[in-house]
Amino acid sequence: MFEQVRDALVESLNLEGDAIALTSSLKEDLGIDSLAAVELSLDLETEFDVEITDEELASLVSVEDIVKLIESKK
Repeated sequence: MFEQVRDALVESLNLEGDAIALTSSLKEDLGIDSLAAVELSLDLETEFDVEITDEELASLVSVEDIVKLIESKK
């Protein structure tokens, strides 16, 4: 699942795959701001056929949080 999330981050936000680790902080390490987070959530919803609420989006801090959220919805 991590690889799929990493690929979605690369595609959605034009990030380098090598820079993304499971423990990467979305804001500090990857530079994802609130606007980019909304764009990412829409892409993740489409990619994984899940719904991410505003509250869930606000609680995401790391790549691992994204992986756990998507796994919990599958």
